[in-house]
Amino acid sequence: TLMAHMPELGDSSPGGMAALAGLAPFNADSGIHRGQRHIRGGRKRVRDALYMAALVAYRLKSPFARMVQAMQAKGKPFKVMIIAIARKLLVIANAMLRDKTTFQAA
Repeated sequence: TLMAHMPELGDSSPGGMAALAGLAPFNADSGIHRGQRHIRGGRKRVRDALYMAALVAYRLKSPFARMVQAMQAKGKPFKVMIIAIARKLLVIANAMLRDKTTFQAA
């Protein structure tokens, strides 16, 4: 799904890839109001595929265990953790294609 719907994968910055996939947080500020950040826009099929992959990664917890534990300790909601993992997966896939390497869990 990533290769088919994101031909830019491997050629763009991590923030740019997250925005293209609809996983980048955008502010909802107006005047003196400072609100929460929300994801929006982007390519729905890519976002859906990354969401499902993030659910699996969350349940396995092997390479993302520290990130999940840190977010749980801060009291982050479940969906915030899943979207953070999805964005991390996209950034890793972008770097793997850019550098022509394979995934190496730390």
